[in-house]
Amino acid sequence: MDSNNNSRIRVMLVDAQRIVLSGLQRLIDDEKPDLGVVATATACAGAVEIAAAAKPDVVVVDVDLATEKDGGLVPGLINGRNTRVLVLSGSRDGKHELAILRGACGVVHKDDTPELLIKAIKKVHQGELWLDRNSTGRLFVELSRHKGPSPAETAIASLTEREHDVVRSLVKQPGADNKTLAGTLHIGEHTLRNHLSRIYDKLGVPNRFELYIFAQRHAGSLQA
Repeated sequence: MDSNNNSRIRVMLVDAQRIVLSGLQRLIDDEKPDLGVVATATACAGAVEIAAAAKPDVVVVDVDLATEKDGGLVPGLINGRNTRVLVLSGSRDGKHELAILRGACGVVHKDDTPELLIKAIKKVHQGELWLDRNSTGRLFVELSRHKGPSPAETAIASLTEREHDVVRSLVKQPGADNKTLAGTLHIGEHTLRNHLSRIYDKLGVPNRFELYIFAQRHAGSLQA
């Protein structure tokens, strides 16, 4: 372990192909001290337990593993922790969108550049989404088809006035990054991330995209 790694982004890799794992690990470890691989797994079995022990900030997981069987890998990796999941996909057939619906924060395609993967890891670690416009549009339609659970007035009522301000700002600027949103609210990015984490917990949403959908569904209550 590094002695000066408090600010390092801890990354876990999950891929069935060991050659891919090895290449990804070298790529990410080359970014030290900013990033470092703390764990790897080659199958869903055991990956959740490894993540619980290693406590990664970001898990990069192959799309086939993220969407196989009962689809419990992504929720299991998150499991109430502040872990972000980034999907690595070899195709653009939309399969990765299932993982996003289960809580992943974004997708990087295997034909993207290594620099783009590193940037995506950093962005999702900051609490942002990493989605292209096509995926965002299809996911919005899919999520809009589903009725939310029971009315969410109780959860909305638990938000502080400042948390209401954060949600309203996100709705007004859905594509804005954390720095822009924080500037709009006249707060620091760290404070914004803390607000977002509490909002996710209170409203039962895993990421900014589903928070945006939630806000659209309950616009009347949130504007009150």
